[in-house]
Amino acid sequence: MASLSLPARQKRPLIGCTTYRKTADQSPPIDLFGLMPAYVEAIVAAGGVPILIPLGLSDEALQAIFERVDGLLLPGGGDIDPDFYGGEPHVSLWGIDRDRDRVEFFMARAAVARPKPLLAICRGHQVFNVALGGTLWVDVSSQMPNAIKHDHFGVHPRNYVAHHVKLQPDSRLSLCLDRDQTDVNSLHHQGIRDLAPELTAVAVAPDGLVEAVEIIGHPFAIGVQWHPENLIRDDPAMLSLFEGLVMASVQ
Repeated sequence: MASLSLPARQKRPLIGCTTYRKTADQSPPIDLFGLMPAYVEAIVAAGGVPILIPLGLSDEALQAIFERVDGLLLPGGGDIDPDFYGGEPHVSLWGIDRDRDRVEFFMARAAVARPKPLLAICRGHQVFNVALGGTLWVDVSSQMPNAIKHDHFGVHPRNYVAHHVKLQPDSRLSLCLDRDQTDVNSLHHQGIRDLAPELTAVAVAPDGLVEAVEIIGHPFAIGVQWHPENLIRDDPAMLSLFEGLVMASVQ
């Protein structure tokens, strides 16, 4: 897809980005809500204005935020509590935050019901599936038959291309990237097991793991298992995912 740009006088849409909890390494420690700058930079480069959504808010407050933003981004991060999809405890689980799960489930479901444009990345892709009734492999490498290595976190740079994915030719994702196969980074140990009824799988890894999903007929609702925000300098076509989100969010 050719690079998109908003008309000069077009209002730049607000893209609500969910956050995660971190602790600042100082004395005494301070708890923070955070988001990696790569997401912010990608949204800005696509013509949007990112707005961070804190955790810990009531559903009423989240609804107020949802009404004001034009689109949503669900980023990567720690694992979803397996209680939400019938999974079992596993030694590989990390970063579980049930409040973050609650906030992101709320936003994902609202974006589907409204509908409102949504881009879900890595953990966000998994949240999208679980929020709509799907399940996950709690740990792909130890549970999924014939799985390739998907977890390159901390081993290679975040833009390291780990494997290719095959795209559904007639999908919105394929049209965005203007290709039917693409190389991706891979920084996850979980993945979609049972697909949520409302989602359609539109990309798969060589081992068959679902790498991207869409909702057919929705203005823009895409989840990808990789991290396109870390690839836009090496593969400019990846920016088209953020451009698609921003363009769909223009009101």
